[in-house]
Amino acid sequence: MADGAARAPVVRRLVLIALIAFVGRSVYVLTVLQHEEYAGGLEDAGLVRSFDELYYTAAAHALANGDGFRFSIGAGPVEEQGVHPPMTSIVLAPVASLTDDELPMRLLMAAIGGVVVLLAGLVALSVAGPSAAYIAAALAAVNPNLWMNDGLLMAESLAVAGTAAAVWCTYRLIATWRWRWAAATGAACAVAMLSRSELALLVPVMLVPAVLLARTVPMSQRLAHAALACATAAFVVAPWVVYNMGRFEEPVVLSHGDGNVLIGSNCDATYHGTLLGFHNGFCGFIEDLPAENSQAAAARRRAAFDYIGDHLDRLPVVVAARVSRVWGAYGQVQMARIAQAEGRPVAASLAGLAMIWALVPLAALGALRLRRAGQPLWPLVAPIAIVTFNAAAFYGLTRFRVPAEVPLVVLAAVAIARPRAAGRQQSSDGFPDPGLPAGQPLHRTSSTST
Repeated sequence: MADGAARAPVVRRLVLIALIAFVGRSVYVLTVLQHEEYAGGLEDAGLVRSFDELYYTAAAHALANGDGFRFSIGAGPVEEQGVHPPMTSIVLAPVASLTDDELPMRLLMAAIGGVVVLLAGLVALSVAGPSAAYIAAALAAVNPNLWMNDGLLMAESLAVAGTAAAVWCTYRLIATWRWRWAAATGAACAVAMLSRSELALLVPVMLVPAVLLARTVPMSQRLAHAALACATAAFVVAPWVVYNMGRFEEPVVLSHGDGNVLIGSNCDATYHGTLLGFHNGFCGFIEDLPAENSQAAAARRRAAFDYIGDHLDRLPVVVAARVSRVWGAYGQVQMARIAQAEGRPVAASLAGLAMIWALVPLAALGALRLRRAGQPLWPLVAPIAIVTFNAAAFYGLTRFRVPAEVPLVVLAAVAIARPRAAGRQQSSDGFPDPGLPAGQPLHRTSSTST
């Protein structure tokens, strides 16, 4: 690993790219997003918005008013809410305490998108040096699958930021074996799972295997760092879990939204026809549904599992459709129109589709290069695996792919970066060489813990 003095000018350039990305996202918010008509929501403040935007903004204002997570959504009753984890609303709450205008909130999300661009560059810097870092940051800056989320008052910007931070911290941990990076990795995983609950899989699927499989230090040291990372994640998440356990009738850990998700994706409408592999909210209207939110979620969950058990013969086709939807291989135009109902212009979604088709083969090539160079690959592969698993288990939606976008641009950047002369372990600027022959590590790792 290059020392701090060598890294500093590269990081400054990455910060500049991130600032440019923030400006571009801000222009998008000001010129397009504020004037986009959101189909499929409720009229409020001149905009027709999606349910998720209504939820997160209502929660932010409730927090700002000291009401916790007890609020109404649209014209619904005031009650304890836990459809989504809290991170997005917590981040928006300080702005909500100052103004009812949503534009500052949207610009805040655009700023988080700029941070994601920086993190993409830092991850690439850790695995493949400056050239790949600049390319990864540039790809993240222009990737429509990232910037069309930045400005929407939804969870995706924070989910991808938390995931990217977790990947970066994991690479820093297995390169340095410093305790602070173990704690930082756990905290980043906690931010991700408090943004989108399915990202709790980052701990068992990415963090723990990446640390335990790194053979540069004794197993006892690996176990100790993995334990600290897991303990930190649990410590950060614990207040939300304890809060939920005390306010709902049924146990709620991160959210109770899974009940509606499961029943909406496991019904006749999504096992056949034009919505195959997708979600239909009308399926959640079942008879004798309890009024209390956690009990209603439990009833929907039971109904969904009953439906799955009765239709196991259709499950392979449905799962294939779900995965194909999330990776842009099925129902592409339909998915773009669905995304429009959440505030993403159709043109941006189609541009994002072209981007993912270009990134996937490049990412596969980049993964092969990293593997041949002996670089730990799992921290970049794990978010892609998690996204695929979540689509198979629940339903396919383009924005559910967002945690995988940074790993994809990093791997693509490794493929694009100009290979240097074979046989040199490091480039002239002291950074790891991404063009190494098989078996040569991209950077040296420490065998001591500090």
